[in-house]
Amino acid sequence: MTSTAVTSLSEKSLEKNSLRTLALPGPAGRLEALLNEGAPDAQFVGLVCHPHPKGGGNMHNKVVYHAMKVLNAPEWNLRWPVLRFNFRGTGTSEGQHDGHAESADVVAAIHWLHAEFKLPIILVGFSFGAATAIAASNALSALSAPTDRPDLRALALLGLPTHGFKRSYQYPLLSTCTLPKLFLSGDQDQFATKQQLEHAVDSAAEPKTLVFIPDADHFFTGHLEQTQKALVAWLKEQIR
Repeated sequence: MTSTAVTSLSEKSLEKNSLRTLALPGPAGRLEALLNEGAPDAQFVGLVCHPHPKGGGNMHNKVVYHAMKVLNAPEWNLRWPVLRFNFRGTGTSEGQHDGHAESADVVAAIHWLHAEFKLPIILVGFSFGAATAIAASNALSALSAPTDRPDLRALALLGLPTHGFKRSYQYPLLSTCTLPKLFLSGDQDQFATKQQLEHAVDSAAEPKTLVFIPDADHFFTGHLEQTQKALVAWLKEQIR
């Protein structure tokens, strides 16, 4: 699950007036983060989680960037604030890569968003980020229900892997996850065949939606706009 090309100059030029650099408090130390500010009347906020750091994944990954644009950019008509961050040991984030404990980084980012905005949260993950998003949503649901509990509304899981980096990925937690869930993958994904992903989705609780992008690989190469259109269509269904 290696990372696709990163955004750099284009990202800076497009977002220089709306991008905040942050250092979030995380369980293994400070987490390097970026917040794309949204419209003043935004009704939701988004969190987008990046792919595997051992494959070069970070918050500037191309799929992560394009997912962020769907939630944030004017042309998609949502204009939500969106947070991206680097997992522990990635970029300037403190700590060391673990492979499992990164779900606690996601929980910390969700708590930061809740404290900052007090708005419902849409959680998006790509590849390893999708796997950690599932674990994080389960960790939040296992908490008692204090009055300031983050309001996690939906999960968008892009390129959810079933294998990679010499391990397999199983998702028994999906059977009890009653959040609205989007499974969005290419039908030529190298890290999850259609049959494998369909099996994972079959075991998931409702509500759930499975969408395959025809001829797309794990990184949606050459199909990023189609991926964005599928993501925004699903998101707008969830907020009607």
